[in-house]
Amino acid sequence: MSSPSILWLRRDLRRGDLPALGAAHDAAASASGTGPGEVAVVFVLDPTLWKGAGDARRAWLAESLQAADAAYEGRLCVREGDPVEVVPALAAELGAHSVHVSRETTPAGRRRDRAVAAALGEAGIAWVETGSPYAVGPGSVRNGSGTEYKVFTPFSKAWREHGWPAPATEPKDLRLAQVRSDQSALTTLEDAREANGLPALPAAGEAAALERWADFRDGALADYGTDRDRADLDGVSRLSPYLKIGAVHPRTLLADLADGRRNLGPGADRFATELAWREFYADVLWHHPESAWHDLRPALSGMDYDDGGEAVEAWREGRTGYPVVDAAMRQLLREGWMHNRMRMVTASFLTKDLHVWWPIGARHFLDHLIDGDIASNNHGWQWVAGTGTDASPYFRVFNPITQGLRFDPHGDYVRRYVPELAHLEGPAVHEPWKHDDGYAHDYPERLVDHADERREALRRYASVRG
Repeated sequence: MSSPSILWLRRDLRRGDLPALGAAHDAAASASGTGPGEVAVVFVLDPTLWKGAGDARRAWLAESLQAADAAYEGRLCVREGDPVEVVPALAAELGAHSVHVSRETTPAGRRRDRAVAAALGEAGIAWVETGSPYAVGPGSVRNGSGTEYKVFTPFSKAWREHGWPAPATEPKDLRLAQVRSDQSALTTLEDAREANGLPALPAAGEAAALERWADFRDGALADYGTDRDRADLDGVSRLSPYLKIGAVHPRTLLADLADGRRNLGPGADRFATELAWREFYADVLWHHPESAWHDLRPALSGMDYDDGGEAVEAWREGRTGYPVVDAAMRQLLREGWMHNRMRMVTASFLTKDLHVWWPIGARHFLDHLIDGDIASNNHGWQWVAGTGTDASPYFRVFNPITQGLRFDPHGDYVRRYVPELAHLEGPAVHEPWKHDDGYAHDYPERLVDHADERREALRRYASVRG
């Protein structure tokens, strides 16, 4: 095999619209001098990250890697170990002249990449970053004074004005190197796919992502502006697991939204705004890496929190006695995913009704969400908790009863996940305590009184602000 370039996949498990693949191909062709050269495509299974993920996330990664291997004609090399050791060793084994990646933007990813780049540099091997998991790379959108945006709305406007390139095209003469995988890594991935008690996962891979996008674009997108908060309807894209793993790039979706051959209506603009939220939170984390697990706004750092104890376990298991909260928490365990409106409702219940610090909930979500993204997840939690980017968090205490009545008006969402309440018809399911047979099938009574805990939450906020 001639000296190849290496394409190291991380959060970009796809073949289409991947600028780093084009860069790796061009570097291989340049080094070859007589032809296109070969690209070795590799994924490194990092034991530290693997052990820190829950069963659902491990299974989703394993399924996604299997799909990526098929997309790369069975030539995805999977190695296991610390990337700081594995990547330079693989480059030496292959005689590679360069390693190509999509730029990483999370704090841990940036630290890892600096260490890998330094090790490669000592061996005279080029480190090349091309593109990122975002339409606009975090850190690129700045205000008139050259500093970052701290509020979403002006960021969103500037993000749209900044714009993004067209989707990348795949090299026509791409040649893929055949490189052996670690058998131990393949066994680890197979075990993850066959683990007991896994949630029902969607089809994995780039083809599945694009099929899901086409179904949503040609269907629910038309009413997305009005239906996206309805937990009982199939009104959202469910693309977040694919975006998380990089099976599809947001630039691909944005280009399709802007295609003048389609009249997609106002839902298209609303969906682009939701993509902007994802990019905003990535930008916030880029500028404030400590905000991954600490309050972004220190003004509330003196807040008095409870440890939660058994109440937190009840919240995790969907046994709070508030039907829409319990339905959402059970959806998380059953599917490895939760409707976005319900993420806000359940986060508010933990932080405002149980008075528990947000990282406890954020960690539980990351353990179970197959779309668990540290920027979006943890800053979304802070938005609800009042310690993050929103400038007016003081009175944001979600009422789980009114949220259920508004966003699951017929009770279908609750009945889907809480069989103990299936006998209650219509919106009655949201208030079982009002019905003689509400607890006939052993549904738990309410852990707390929401009205009392709302007053307590506001008292704690007032104490800190005072």
